[in-house]
Amino acid sequence: MQLASSSRLEVKAPRNLDIGEVARRARLSPATLRFYEEKGLINSIGRRGLRRLFDHRVLERLALIALGRAAGFSLEEMAGLFGPDGRPRIDKAVLTEKAAELDQAIRRLTAVREGLRHAAACRAPSHMECPTFQRIMRRAAEGLFDEPPKRVLRPHGKDKVKGKPSR
Repeated sequence: MQLASSSRLEVKAPRNLDIGEVARRARLSPATLRFYEEKGLINSIGRRGLRRLFDHRVLERLALIALGRAAGFSLEEMAGLFGPDGRPRIDKAVLTEKAAELDQAIRRLTAVREGLRHAAACRAPSHMECPTFQRIMRRAAEGLFDEPPKRVLRPHGKDKVKGKPSR
């Protein structure tokens, strides 16, 4: 693949980037890049002296990893979103399941937020005298605000549930 600039018809071959350049462009520390490499999320293609070199396409892969992390995917789950050849292999069922988890988290956090807003504005002499606050406390005691057990999402229905601590 060759890139042409728009100002002159000058053809440039994509260049390899050293770890410092990748870190700067991806806004990650070199230690994070080494950790991602150790976890198999990215691969260096060699070295220039003591510095790891990466193919320029690693920036696209890091952007995909950043998007996955923002959506709440674990690094283990992110590793499952890449095929053996390193190319993205994103299972739509996994994305649908993650979207459902986010919907559930949004509902839970919305309820907590509204409870906090009520407590901040409540006119009762004490929060403990407020029926709404009492109802919120009962819901919390029943575990209705707890996070559900974490599922490690894997393609093709091979999910694994990480245990939730017992009470």
